[in-house]
Amino acid sequence: MFHALGSALAGIATPALAIVLFTAAVRLLMHPLSRAAVRGEKARAALAPEMRALKEKYGKDQQKLQEKTMELYKKNGTSLFAGCLPALVQVPFFMVMYRLVTTPNPLLDGTLFGTPLGTHWLGVFGHNAVFVGLFAALTAVAFATSRWQAWIAARSDAPQPPFAKVLRLLPFGTVAIAAVLPLAAGVYLLTTTGWTLIERAFLYRVVQLPPRAGTSARTRTT
Repeated sequence: MFHALGSALAGIATPALAIVLFTAAVRLLMHPLSRAAVRGEKARAALAPEMRALKEKYGKDQQKLQEKTMELYKKNGTSLFAGCLPALVQVPFFMVMYRLVTTPNPLLDGTLFGTPLGTHWLGVFGHNAVFVGLFAALTAVAFATSRWQAWIAARSDAPQPPFAKVLRLLPFGTVAIAAVLPLAAGVYLLTTTGWTLIERAFLYRVVQLPPRAGTSARTRTT
């Protein structure tokens, strides 16, 4: 199966470009879910005034605060986990890509700047320049993603879990993954994480709030 898929992709374009194009095609199919996720995130940000009021009233009772928070989100047609669906849906695709870039197939016979896509960085240091460039690009995307997540969390003003700061380090895991998997996996990771960052920035400019989100806050200010 994976040999056939690799052959098909390698026949579309150069192998590295084929990985980028295949990843982009899948992300385009997931775009409606990403749009819904951003709509939910913006809805939570619009509820910030109400969240501050709940914190002032129930700040000493965390269980009650969580209950009232869930009620507020439900009333306004959003959820604390509205932004998680695209990531969950992408998991099966990631598993397919993992098998594709770790199973011998024609796709791995291609090269990127002279480095075979099947090459691992660990143990083979003859292509350091390509891998260092890949790691630098992944780190830059991870840093921007982490800062973006922090900004979204600050705007939503929702209660943050105790491990929220640890979660913001997760984007940097792509660098560690790229270090132990073939170069082809790094190309995929850079494509999908870069796509996510650019897509979210675009959607935050164009997506409108759900009709109910922030209604009570807007009513108080009119």
